[in-house]
Formats: sequence, structure tokens, C-alpha cells
Amino acid sequence: MSLESGSRRASPPDDTAAGCRLVLVRHAKAVRKDRRVDDFDRELSGRGRHDAPRTGRWLAESGPAPDFVLCSPSLRTRETWQLAAPALGDPPPVVYDERLYNTPPNALVSVLAERGPGLRTVVLVGHNPGIHELAVALCGSGPPDLLERVRAGFPTSGVVVIEVPDGWERLSPGSGRVTAFWSPAD
Repeated sequence: MSLESGSRRASPPDDTAAGCRLVLVRHAKAVRKDRRVDDFDRELSGRGRHDAPRTGRWLAESGPAPDFVLCSPSLRTRETWQLAAPALGDPPPVVYDERLYNTPPNALVSVLAERGPGLRTVVLVGHNPGIHELAVALCGSGPPDLLERVRAGFPTSGVVVIEVPDGWERLSPGSGRVTAFWSPAD
């Protein structure tokens, strides 16, 4: 893991469980898989380089202000966050955690439970299928149209915002409420 310095720009840390938010971001479109390049080292495509800053602008204009970012260390996830973060003006600290690379939802929940306490809003930048499966599993309530969109898929550069009323340590299937879903196609 590596920690990139940055100041907190969002709401102050909240030691209570109430009011936590999880912002899931799927990495932007990457180049096709190629036998000469390891999957971990796949970079963003031209479309991905165009869409990632749009994701950042949406987060700055519409999303909750993040306190902290957890990001897979793969090249495409790092590039996604590095292109999205400048739109936030004063981006939050980011940790590139190897446990987030192509990981199933239960492992993502473990990392959130470990890293989230004391934070109100956490952004997780990751990969399908794990990030989509996590969104589907956590979203037990919310507007029916948003729930349907979450179930239908998680496009590249997409964002799902989930309220986590019981706190990071008690994340469980159905415990979250979806409050927003955005993708560059919107």
C-alpha cells in the first residue's frame, strides 16, 4: 500500500456510525487485453482519458465530498483517479491498496471495515465484477429506478453513491440505500 498525501477537504471525521456514505467508482475504459501487457498494467483508452475527468466533475458538482479514497493499484484505476481528482479542487488523501485489485465483494467490505471508521464519505475506485457485485449486494433500498440501474450493470467511469446507516464495520447485504447513479452516458 502507498499513501499519497493530501489534505482533508470534506466534512470533518465523524466517529459515529450514522451518516456514512460509500461512493463506488468503476475505473474508466481501458485498452483491450493484450498478451504482451499484464492485466494489472493495462492503461486507459482514449475514451477512458476523456471520461475520467467527467467523473471527477460529477463528483465535484453532485456527489458527496469525500474524506478519503481507496483505490486499486492497477494502472487503469490509478489513472482514473488521477484524472478525476483535480476536479475536486482539494482532493482527499488516497491509498492504493493491493487488496482492491480484481477482488470479490466480501474482500472489499473487509477493506472498508478496516479503513472506514471515523470517516463520513469514502470513495472506492475498483474493477468489475467485484465493484458491481458489491453495489448490488449493499443496495437494499432506494428509489426503484436507481435500484434497477444498479442491478442492470456498472459502466466504466460510473458512480454509485450508497448511504451506509449502520457504519463501516457493519456493512452487510442489503444494509445500504442507493442515492445516486451516474455514468458518462447520462
